Amino acid sequence: MSHATILRFIRIPVLVSLLGLLVAGCGINNIPTYEEQAKAKWSEVLNQYQRRSDLIPNLVETVKGYAKQERDVLEAVTNARASATAIKITPELVNDPEAFKKFQEAQAQLSGALGRLLAVSERYPDLKSNQNFLALQSQLEGTENRIAVARRDYIEAVRVYNTELKTFPGVIWASTFYRDRKPMETFTVSDEVKKPPQVKF
Repeated sequence: MSHATILRFIRIPVLVSLLGLLVAGCGINNIPTYEEQAKAKWSEVLNQYQRRSDLIPNLVETVKGYAKQERDVLEAVTNARASATAIKITPELVNDPEAFKKFQEAQAQLSGALGRLLAVSERYPDLKSNQNFLALQSQLEGTENRIAVARRDYIEAVRVYNTELKTFPGVIWASTFYRDRKPMETFTVSDEVKKPPQVKF
């Protein structure tokens, strides 16, 4: 085997390795990496919404024991929870604007109904001092904070992912290797959510 042939055999693996490093350095893996990060953040959002949903039946029962006459408020919370949990959560939900909007609206309605339920407790000193109610209220407030953090983290992860799909060099990889990848939906804050719940005394 000649010296030139040996050099050629050595060069091929070196060139393949260099080409691999070059492609990796160009961000070909960014799209699936950012997508997985956004999906992980979405899972955390769902976990926190589920945690809130799990607290509601006990909260409603506790309030019912002290404020049975607040039937409309209690029913509103129960119905809003039923609507929120009736929405089928599929992996495609984050890529479907209409389905995501329905999910967000259902969660917003539940937030509003919960706000009204907690506001009602101000009229019942015995309820406000009930240990079970105080514990549930505290857990609910903690969960609402975790929901806010999880949503914020998800929004940022989606921003990074969606930006990668639209900017160079990600747009090249999206149009060649990742044609099936779609932008992910994110949360918007509606005017109804921004307003504090109206409580009639």
